[in-house]
Amino acid sequence: MEKSSAEKIYVNRELSWLKFNERVLGEARDRQSNPVLTRCKFLSITASNLDEFFMVRVASLKDLLDAGYKGRDIAGMTVKEQLDAIAKETHQFIRGQYRTFKRSLIHRLKEHGIILHEGTEELTETQQAYGEKLFDRDIFPALTPMAVDASRPFPLIRNKGLYLGVLLYRKEGRGIKRQEKKKKHPEIALVPVPAGMNRLISLPAEKDAEEFILLEELIRRHIGRLFPSCRVVGASVFRPIRNADLSIAEDEAEDLLIEIEKKLKKRQWGQVIRLDLEAGADKHLKDFLVSSLKVPAGGIYENDGPQDLTFLMALASLKGHEDLKEPEYIPALPKGFPTGEALFAAIRKKDILLQHPYESFAPVVDFVDTAAKDPDVLAIKMTLYRVSGHSPIIASLAAAASAGKQVTVLLELKARFDEAHNIEWARQLEQAGCNVIYGLVGLKTHCKITLVVRREGEELVRYLHLGTGNYNDSTARLYSDLGLFTADKVFGEDGTVLFNMLSGYGEPKKLKKLVAAPIWLKEKLLKLIEREAKNARKGLPAGICAKMNSLCDKDVIDALYDASQAGVRIDLIIRGICCLRARVPGLSENIRVRSIVGTFLEHARIFRFANGGEEEIFLSSADWMPRNLERRVELMFPVEDPELKKKIDLTLADQLRDTVKARLMKADGTDKKPDLRSEE
Repeated sequence: MEKSSAEKIYVNRELSWLKFNERVLGEARDRQSNPVLTRCKFLSITASNLDEFFMVRVASLKDLLDAGYKGRDIAGMTVKEQLDAIAKETHQFIRGQYRTFKRSLIHRLKEHGIILHEGTEELTETQQAYGEKLFDRDIFPALTPMAVDASRPFPLIRNKGLYLGVLLYRKEGRGIKRQEKKKKHPEIALVPVPAGMNRLISLPAEKDAEEFILLEELIRRHIGRLFPSCRVVGASVFRPIRNADLSIAEDEAEDLLIEIEKKLKKRQWGQVIRLDLEAGADKHLKDFLVSSLKVPAGGIYENDGPQDLTFLMALASLKGHEDLKEPEYIPALPKGFPTGEALFAAIRKKDILLQHPYESFAPVVDFVDTAAKDPDVLAIKMTLYRVSGHSPIIASLAAAASAGKQVTVLLELKARFDEAHNIEWARQLEQAGCNVIYGLVGLKTHCKITLVVRREGEELVRYLHLGTGNYNDSTARLYSDLGLFTADKVFGEDGTVLFNMLSGYGEPKKLKKLVAAPIWLKEKLLKLIEREAKNARKGLPAGICAKMNSLCDKDVIDALYDASQAGVRIDLIIRGICCLRARVPGLSENIRVRSIVGTFLEHARIFRFANGGEEEIFLSSADWMPRNLERRVELMFPVEDPELKKKIDLTLADQLRDTVKARLMKADGTDKKPDLRSEE
């Protein structure tokens, strides 16, 4: 397919992701809907999102370019074309971030008595004296100036670390001026900003105000103290972003845990992908950093403001300013919801569906904890991908193993940026007596399933929890997800077969109700979409509504195009990447795509098919992406209870009616807010 025709049919994955981050930036700009500290939170999120995008996606493209890869993506773009387009879009995006910060947020914060000083010049005498005392007592002892000369080579610069690049002249002979005359350029030293200190420093202020300054600004003010025999002529803040994508030869690794630990140490020193540098920095310093760090062409970003805007999350978390934030949402426990052993009886009676964070995650924690303590429970089997820092679920699993129950935990060590965290949990669970599986060679295990085997009289009953999101009690308050409790016998049989497959070598011929990737899930989805197209051609009820994080699998997109051309009405609710083009005449005029970015991160995967009038609804851990459908262990499962299906239908209906946070995709791939003139 020629490039020009491919671009008309598909959207490049990376550019689509950048459009998603623009939608998040839109929330930081939205003065009508979002209080100022909530806007700070969203701006911080855009910065952390962009860092990860560079460390993983841009880094992968750089690797492909270096390897001489000549292929094109589904939109017909070469690797070089993608990198050039990303650089262009990102430079523009970052300018938008800093315009939002400097022209809007700082002023709005000041109106509410929250003052962030960008430099020390405007501090009062009292504040300057306080800053000097703080520097002497708490900051100066932790600083390590690093000269760069013939005897001291360029030091290792950590990924995402903040540094001051210092320009100075050394005093020799009768003074500074003689040395300056001899040398055309000043010498350069580097000063790391201590990562273990609070970056946002509170200053003395009037009683009705709060004033702050950033740690690096206090260091800059007193930088001369670090170089007593020199004259400092300038200091600029910079920060490198490195390739942090792990590449592990799993087939050759004798112990995956040890191999990942080794790779984690190297992540800090990967190739520099991007260099953030203070706008107006000295050209000599800039050239020196670009050369020493081997910054690729187009990889330097000169930003007019503080480097690394993620510090705004600390500002957004200030206590005592609840009127400047969205009201905290307290998850509700469904009325009369059973706890303890009564939960097993309730699940056996009827399937239970929970919608987080609107409904509490506590029943999921209680389910595992009750199973750990119940003498009638014989075994607990569970998959874990990302868990919280003080996970009660981990504690319950360890307690169950210590009590002699058979506990099997598939803990995915390759969960990106949670590897070190999961290694620590794996060791704790193993020490408690759990059978810990690190995942399958070549695949990430991303499905969310818990299986509890309980003796009830002469019978063994299997209880399951299946979810769309992680077993993480912290993020469950921030992510929208669905979880199903069931004691359905067929679900239980499938769950047992699945865990046997994960812990052993056997590959089952088929599961009855659960659908697993990478074996069957993609094929099942394509058949479900094809069925809707056939029904539409026969004049039977046909329709698809799918909610997910991302859609970029070409085969699935092509199937959706075919269904649209057959007359199937398709509504897609996609938070992030979407490589499909909606509303294109002759291609996808029956497809509507909307994205919702708001208070909670939309994380649930819901797939609804009209099925000729016999509606089917599935929940899943998988997005419609090649990595999920072909390179991960994922699950899709049906929701069969009519009442629970109605509950999900209402959720989808609400999202399809949204006119506040939704943005609709246009045929050219851009998005717009709904026309509110005729909408509620």
